[in-house]
Amino acid sequence: MQISLRGLAAIPFAILAFGLPAIAQDVVHTAPRALVDLGSGAADGVFPRTIKHVLGETTLESEPKRVAIISTGQFDSALAAGVVPVATTRGNGQSGLVDPYLVTAYPDLSAQFDEVLDLGLRLEIDLEALAEARPDLILVNAAEDTPEERAQYETLSKIAPTVVTNATGVNWKVIYLLTADALGRREQAQAFLDQYHADADAFAASVAANPPTVSFIQSTGDRKRIFGVPSFAGSIAEDMGLARPDSQTFAKTSEDISTELLDQADGDWIFYAGRGDGIKVITEAPLWSTLEGVAAGHAVEVDFDPFFFNAGPTAARIVLDKISATIN
Repeated sequence: MQISLRGLAAIPFAILAFGLPAIAQDVVHTAPRALVDLGSGAADGVFPRTIKHVLGETTLESEPKRVAIISTGQFDSALAAGVVPVATTRGNGQSGLVDPYLVTAYPDLSAQFDEVLDLGLRLEIDLEALAEARPDLILVNAAEDTPEERAQYETLSKIAPTVVTNATGVNWKVIYLLTADALGRREQAQAFLDQYHADADAFAASVAANPPTVSFIQSTGDRKRIFGVPSFAGSIAEDMGLARPDSQTFAKTSEDISTELLDQADGDWIFYAGRGDGIKVITEAPLWSTLEGVAAGHAVEVDFDPFFFNAGPTAARIVLDKISATIN
């Protein structure tokens, strides 16, 4: 099933990607911006094409028509590339098979979403259901090149041609480009990213004289985390020219904090989200009202899924638009 992109436009430290830094205009970006030694190099719509991915090479004889998603964030990438997957897994804590933010972003696809087959939890794939879905392309993420990841890749490849992308959320741009390349739509994805970067650059220019600090915190009730530069939301803030508080300049995706250390979540602007009792845990903590961002009325509750759960181009557009509308 395929879709158009008409509705999408209305949606209001360096890090290595498998050992290769992404460099554009002599600037090293936390979120890599280009496929380096990955992809097919073929023009859009040209098949057969051989995709070099993070665990090998896969040849696609014709344009995929039945795409199965194993790693949930790739569902976003496939939609943004104009294709509705026929099957997908669910992440732990995910409220439905298709994330609510995607249902909202693509209202014309509700009927197609109802037809998507459930492949079980992301870490407990229902291989029988996957085979019954008759995919002609399987998309999956791999955190590392490990024997376990390779074993999974080999298993999936016996069902259908499989393309593996880097699992880290900060790599969302190359995940999108590689996903789109496998679908024969890389140039289309690049056009989306070009517009995203143009909008982020315009915002960065508007705050260049005095960029405010932004803080990202989420809680699932039993766990509270602040997010660093090499995170999905952190990489978008970097693209937008925003500063980060010293407490969030660590070289990890996130750090767990206790209620007693909630001051590490302070910033000129605080973007927070929660699941379960998460919002209550954050906002009713004794230190919350003492934070400068809270006292200034600059603490903003945001949607958990696009900010902190699924890294993809639609989510990135939502995060960029939310931050831009809030601070400007």
